[in-house]
Amino acid sequence: MRVYLGVTVGELAKMTADGGFGPAPLAVHAVTPALREWFADGDQEELEYAATMDAARSCLAKLAEAHDEPPRRVVVAADVPDRAVRQVDGRRRSGAEALESIPFHAVASVHVDDADAEDAVRAAARAWAAAEAGDEDARFTVDEVFGYELLWYARQEIPDLLRELQQ
Repeated sequence: MRVYLGVTVGELAKMTADGGFGPAPLAVHAVTPALREWFADGDQEELEYAATMDAARSCLAKLAEAHDEPPRRVVVAADVPDRAVRQVDGRRRSGAEALESIPFHAVASVHVDDADAEDAVRAAARAWAAAEAGDEDARFTVDEVFGYELLWYARQEIPDLLRELQQ
């Protein structure tokens, strides 16, 4: 099963150095039964995109707390055994847990904001808490960042990507 982790640049660097994400359980997003039910007309690609965007929201929540991180949304897509993923109620429809650590070789790709999105990501991270509390203006600010598409990088490109992001 493909899972999506919303992480910071620092977490991506640590995962690369450590050889993976862990220990389990890990908060992830996936195409869960709840997501399929909610987005009944969506094909697999659309469902995976929805899970990716939920993971990007998780990254924003982390950026709201981690002020020293580069202002980029980072989503790691990884393949794990179906038996190692369970849906978690009370989170977004794509909310799940990986019940096993995720090794680096299981990473399929990484999706990251381009530098052009940095101001919007900064603003969204600053507005995150107010948006979660129901402030409509803050929600608008958070939603604006989703007008920027995430760029795709293969697993083997991660070291070069990290060098670029950490400059």
